[in-house]
Amino acid sequence: MTASKILLLIIDGVGDRPCGVLGNKTPLQAAKIPNLDRLATEGICGIMDPIAPGVRGGSDTSHLSLLGYDPHIYYTGRGPLEAAGCGIKMEPGMIGFRANYATIDDDGNVIDRRAGRIPDTTEITAAVKNGVDLSKYGVEIEFSPGTGHRAALALKGKGLSAAVSSNDPKKTGVQPKTIHPDDDSKEAAFTAEVCNEFSRQAAEILKNHPVNLERKARGEFPANVVLIRGAGEMGVYETFEEKHELSGSVVAAAALIAGIGSSVGLERIPVLPTTPLDEQVRLVCRELEKKDFVLFNVKTADEYGHDGKAVEKTKYLEEVDAALLPFFDMPELMIAVCGDHSTPCTIKEHSADPVPLILHGDGTRIDLVTNYDEISCAAGGLCRISGGSLMPILLDLIDKTHKYGA
Repeated sequence: MTASKILLLIIDGVGDRPCGVLGNKTPLQAAKIPNLDRLATEGICGIMDPIAPGVRGGSDTSHLSLLGYDPHIYYTGRGPLEAAGCGIKMEPGMIGFRANYATIDDDGNVIDRRAGRIPDTTEITAAVKNGVDLSKYGVEIEFSPGTGHRAALALKGKGLSAAVSSNDPKKTGVQPKTIHPDDDSKEAAFTAEVCNEFSRQAAEILKNHPVNLERKARGEFPANVVLIRGAGEMGVYETFEEKHELSGSVVAAAALIAGIGSSVGLERIPVLPTTPLDEQVRLVCRELEKKDFVLFNVKTADEYGHDGKAVEKTKYLEEVDAALLPFFDMPELMIAVCGDHSTPCTIKEHSADPVPLILHGDGTRIDLVTNYDEISCAAGGLCRISGGSLMPILLDLIDKTHKYGA
């Protein structure tokens, strides 16, 4: 039978480079992943540049590309997508930002850009939302917690612009930056002033908040500053169903990914970072009974990459692998397994290294690859493709492609 449904499993940040602590293997090479290896053995493999060779994609731009939306056309900034994923209704004219809680020392220098990966910011986010007053600017705020140290900010008012910089220095040992306008417009200058005032007031609220006093007493990093970036207005998207003629859902604990999915019309299925992987898989299987397509993102491998924890990343990949068994009982399924980018533990940041890719399902031309990792997949029958080619290939494999030409 020809496969009729698509599962796009994105293991966030899966790609890596050889790690000394793993005997110069990548986490995928070091991991015991029999189910992923089985998918590779029974499918066709390759490597993929999520956007283009040499481009270090963000999770936002890469997911758009993998879903068939050229980020050079559709991308308007990370902020509005993150805001949508955090439950903020982005209306025309509103400016959205990705926010990170971070830690500054007594000298005002950033000492941890993720506030010790604080697990829950619901209480302090509510304090900031209710305490910051921008009424003198005629501006209202929406401020919602995301997963872990993440949050989203949206500004609502007249005369706002997305042409502003970030206060995130992207490194430790220095103070947060002053936000500047990115063009000469009065709207950009006004918005930069508003953002700097938000940052100042937020820091004052967080400085002596009970949550942070308790964290300091336990020897943990306080979440005492908000770093914002990725300003943008919500883009206009052709829905996924209009574009690909497939109904679909998104299962993702990361607010950004859920926001991307919902912004293109995928039904959001709520899960939390603490939702067990086997329960997430159960939800994916349930959605595949009703829908033609499911985007399933698992995030933690990326976080271990950013933290430089190769051993932990390896163990997490084994946990993901162990949860995949139910998908083998779905013969109508075309499974694509890939990353949205590489996050090597050796550099603790996204890289432009291509990610390993598997396509598994009836009709694929099975190649000789028997392991799912960055090196083995490079010898596969798909060779090296771009992320923008993924959806057309998948649509062809489930016989949903229209002929080009007469």
